[in-house]
Amino acid sequence: MDTKRIVGWVAFFGVAAALAWLPEHFTPSEDGESADLAVATPAKTAGRGASPAAGGKADAAPIKDLGPAGDLFAAQSWKPAPTLATVTEQPVNPATAVQAPSLPPVPFQFVGRLHDRSDLQVFLQDGEKIYVVRNGDVIDDTWKITGISDLELSLVYLPLHLSQTLSVGSTQ
Repeated sequence: MDTKRIVGWVAFFGVAAALAWLPEHFTPSEDGESADLAVATPAKTAGRGASPAAGGKADAAPIKDLGPAGDLFAAQSWKPAPTLATVTEQPVNPATAVQAPSLPPVPFQFVGRLHDRSDLQVFLQDGEKIYVVRNGDVIDDTWKITGISDLELSLVYLPLHLSQTLSVGSTQ
């Protein structure tokens, strides 16, 4: 029985050694040769206490790279890769002149006027709003009344400081 046990152990270690040795000869590499890594080992010297660097030439022992190629946990997907959008450049035209802001039309319509002793009041309509204005009044922080005569109302557009007139009467 002892011989059976010994033969079993010898067979076990033989198979284990063959399995450990055979994959090294069957693994392909990129250039057709086996992937060897050189590891410098210190040279053996005759004297004790000699440092490996002072020992002279180092022997290179090849070590095979048995690691898997690539990333094992890389993200994979069945979807096709997204296509990148193309960018077309349009020429910049520096000669484009910036237009100066222009004066908007007067938004008011003349409704009527009222002479009250020494004060002249004018009624103006803007959509649904009706304004009662006198000389010097400011409407919505954009229009200032600068003068009222029998025929015209003078307005100044405050953002641009430009003046306009509005007809408020007739010559008859």
